[in-house]
Amino acid sequence: MKVSYKWLKDYIDIDLSPAEMDEILTQIGLEVGGIEKFQSIKGGLEGLVIGEVKTCEPHTNSDHLSITSVDVNGDELLPIVCGAPNVAAGQKVVVATVGTVLYDGDDSFTIKKSKIRGELSMGMICAEDEIGLGQGHDGIMVLPEDAKVGTPAAEYFNIEDDLTIEIDLTPNRIDGASHIGVARDMAAYLKQQKEIDYKIPSVEDFKVDNNNNLPIDVKVENNEACHRYSGVCISGVKVAESPEWLQNRLKAIGLSPINNVVDITNYVLFETGQPLHAFDYAKTNGKVVVKTLADGTLFNTLDEVERELNEKDLMICNDEAPMCIAGVFGGIESGVSETTTDIFLESAYFDSVFVRKTARRHGLNTDASFRFERGTDPNNTIYAMKRAALLIKEIAGGEIASDVIDIYPNPVEDFKVEVSVERIENLIGKQIGKETIKNILTALEIKVEKEDGDTLNLLVPPYRVDVKREADIVEEVLRIYGFNNIEVASKVNASLSYAPKIDEHKLRNTIADMLTAAGFNEIMNNSLTKASYYEGLESFKQENTVRIFNPLSSDLNAMRQGLLFGGLECVAYNINRRNADLKFYEFGKSYQHFVNPENENPVDNYFEKERLGVFMCGNKTATSWNLKEEPTSFYHIKAYVENILRRLGFNIEKLRIRETENDQFTEGLSYGIKKKVLVEMGMVSGKILKAMDIDTQVYYADFDWALLIQEAMKNKVSYTELPKYPAVKRDLALLINKSVSFAEIKTIAFNCEKKLLKSVSLFDVYEGEKLGADKKSYAVSFILQDTEKTLNDKQIDKIMQKLIKSYEKQLGAELR
Repeated sequence: MKVSYKWLKDYIDIDLSPAEMDEILTQIGLEVGGIEKFQSIKGGLEGLVIGEVKTCEPHTNSDHLSITSVDVNGDELLPIVCGAPNVAAGQKVVVATVGTVLYDGDDSFTIKKSKIRGELSMGMICAEDEIGLGQGHDGIMVLPEDAKVGTPAAEYFNIEDDLTIEIDLTPNRIDGASHIGVARDMAAYLKQQKEIDYKIPSVEDFKVDNNNNLPIDVKVENNEACHRYSGVCISGVKVAESPEWLQNRLKAIGLSPINNVVDITNYVLFETGQPLHAFDYAKTNGKVVVKTLADGTLFNTLDEVERELNEKDLMICNDEAPMCIAGVFGGIESGVSETTTDIFLESAYFDSVFVRKTARRHGLNTDASFRFERGTDPNNTIYAMKRAALLIKEIAGGEIASDVIDIYPNPVEDFKVEVSVERIENLIGKQIGKETIKNILTALEIKVEKEDGDTLNLLVPPYRVDVKREADIVEEVLRIYGFNNIEVASKVNASLSYAPKIDEHKLRNTIADMLTAAGFNEIMNNSLTKASYYEGLESFKQENTVRIFNPLSSDLNAMRQGLLFGGLECVAYNINRRNADLKFYEFGKSYQHFVNPENENPVDNYFEKERLGVFMCGNKTATSWNLKEEPTSFYHIKAYVENILRRLGFNIEKLRIRETENDQFTEGLSYGIKKKVLVEMGMVSGKILKAMDIDTQVYYADFDWALLIQEAMKNKVSYTELPKYPAVKRDLALLINKSVSFAEIKTIAFNCEKKLLKSVSLFDVYEGEKLGADKKSYAVSFILQDTEKTLNDKQIDKIMQKLIKSYEKQLGAELR
């Protein structure tokens, strides 16, 4: 939001530098994004002066140029070659001297000393469009005779300089989305140092001039969406251009002036934070109805777009048709135009949820919807309406032609919050005193309803939608007292505590750090997704999808059942931008719905679970002069999966490993304990990849993170001292049937020798015509070790012979 410094000074008497403004506003929670200089005319007419044409003669080498001498109250007359047809001696004109920069939109050019057709020219006599004072270009601008020669043009035309302050409003600070709101906060802060207060313009002069002139019948049919509706009629209005001061106020905050009535409603919006809307009274037919319309009703908005209304869009209607989307955007038919003479001025308090959903449905984001979505002040509608009405009378003429309409069936009460001074000081970290706390709260217009010793019972005004809890009060006190006024202690006190349970947050960071160190990037996807993703999947059935009752779009109409599709969206996005070598991981929740007739509470049918998803595709490493291109394979994702399990304390050898039956995968493995599945991994189904428009193989691992943590808590840490005696390695080359897996070889080995055999590993696989069509060769390595003595050859040979016989008997293996 943009704030004008001069406009702000209308409400609070301050004289601060830009740096001081930046520091104060940022400290009180209205962070300054930047401060820029504003000039009502770009360039501020710097270098332009009022001059008098002393002589004007035709150029000897041109039939349309004139040679003039111009007095600008300098040491001598300036020779200027001018091409305007209306230039003449004796005229008072605007002169751009040498070095002046003139602007044409975003382009600019500098006036230089030059020769034009052989004649010296030391400046330029300007037309109004050349200096931003109008659109005319028929000739130079001729000023009245009383214009004083040598007067700077900026002074003569009263060019206004200002500072535009860009405030990066957080969603909870909508109370600061106006000049009065900013002035109120600044006054509360400065009041802690000196006597200062903010003031608002008076509306005491508001009165009804003729309440029978424009009869109006107002009816609110939807009180859920419209909590308060106020309005008044004004007759005899003359719609014209706004006065210069009003145009400059709006230009300073980046708004383009339209006409005096519309400009006043915008001015009051940015002054008070209350959105207003002016209707052409003739288009109301004397009746205003606040209601919703049938689904599919067509409506033309101010941007000349025909929109299809939703049955939950709140509309302002006359007796026949809609006139405005309430709190969002006006209609093209009912707005104020040059022919408007009577208006109906609306000031309302609409429900924030209704406005937000309507704005999102139609893709609209206006200054009014921005404020209504976050919560306006229900007690400010009448003041803002009277303020605008008085300005319209002053600037556009007319009379107040009806009584004030105010439909407010259920007034919004102040929020009640109870806090203790001790609690406030403990959270702040400093004893600032009860009186200081009360002074700050009073300056913020938070009333102390009752004091009971250390306890304060407070009434918070409704416009502070973010202050409803004790913690919010503490934050208010601290930001006005000043974060920088809280001293940093010279020492830090800490205590050591024993945590018997696993720190889930720490464990999650451990795995995240491990994956990041391995070259993975963390991704975060929306929990909302397309329900259509789960069509035809057995692993995630459509009936188990948690649907959204009022989705913003078909792309966000359900809660995700897993992390796969969000991750694949990221994969597709990167591949489409020529970034194909990808390694991603994501921690997130999955959501499912299982109907159980025995559950009396419907909430018990909904489940959410924490998961970890790991994705890989493309090449394992980037191509380099010393590295060969190596595509990611099933074994790469398998290695990362097993490393994660080991890091969490699981013994891979003791886990149940099976081929997965999950149809997310073309082929893959599952690791589990008994009937519980810890993780499933493998190649993503080609059908899914095709639906996601991905033409490369993607490997995915889906961890049940909640179950992993639960099982990891059961793991007990054990340790032994380092063995004193050396280990022995022996290898066997086994000729076996192709159907035999390494897992079988490993299991047989440990069944044969449970005490001295420490590990079994596969280091070579060979298949060829010489071996036979159904045969393969496995080269297997065995590590033997005795923790009490050194093994001798006799013991080793005995164990190896035992292993060979077992393989021959159980697998039909042969030694190569």
